[in-house]
Amino acid sequence: MDNITDWAVKQFRAHYGNPLPLREREGGPQGRKGEGATAERSRARPASAPSSGAARHLLPQGEKDSIFQYVYAVLHDPVYRETYALNLKREFPRIPFYPDFTAWAAWGEALMALHIGYEAVEPWPVERIDTPDPRRAEGTHPKPVLKSHPDEGLVVVDADTQITGIPRAAWDYRLGNRSAIDWVLDQHKEKTPRDPIIREKFNTYRFADYKESMIDLLGRVVRVSVETVAITEAMRALDRSGWDAVG
Repeated sequence: MDNITDWAVKQFRAHYGNPLPLREREGGPQGRKGEGATAERSRARPASAPSSGAARHLLPQGEKDSIFQYVYAVLHDPVYRETYALNLKREFPRIPFYPDFTAWAAWGEALMALHIGYEAVEPWPVERIDTPDPRRAEGTHPKPVLKSHPDEGLVVVDADTQITGIPRAAWDYRLGNRSAIDWVLDQHKEKTPRDPIIREKFNTYRFADYKESMIDLLGRVVRVSVETVAITEAMRALDRSGWDAVG
């Protein structure tokens, strides 16, 4: 991991031990790019605090991988994000040394597998409801809607199609100020360019051409959202009495 410096490795070793205690990984180390991020892997991740498992000492690159995963988990910790919300807006994050390095690294590994490998996870078992309008002219498409209703657990795709059975918690996973679900919907909306030349010559996007792929992606994003929230809520539930503050 080029983003983890040797200085950082020394700091983590000084706190957790030299060399770092790392989990024994099944099936070999997980790459940063998320190769093989399958539904089986994501389902195997417990929502509660992961077990450290058998510890072993790996090469420094393995240490850097685990440090990166640890940091990724901490940056998703809702307690950390809420406690230091103002600081995070003004300065670079300061990473605390939480108890049980291997557990947080395991959480980070699970989150990275979900977020980087989102296209490979098994879609959430949502229900699709189609009610075509018999009055629609032949060869035309239903009007896109692309609106979510979190309290009802549904997404209105267009005038014909709704997706239901989405857990309310799925909307709690946010990308910036929007849920991941709403981000997907927004990216698929038909938008008219302001520039008249672009509008005339290049405005060829039609949602109907991407409807099926969007519905498939939506199911996968729901899976990622639900499992991410399960992990972050398990982080929130930890008893932190006696933990040191961020340095």
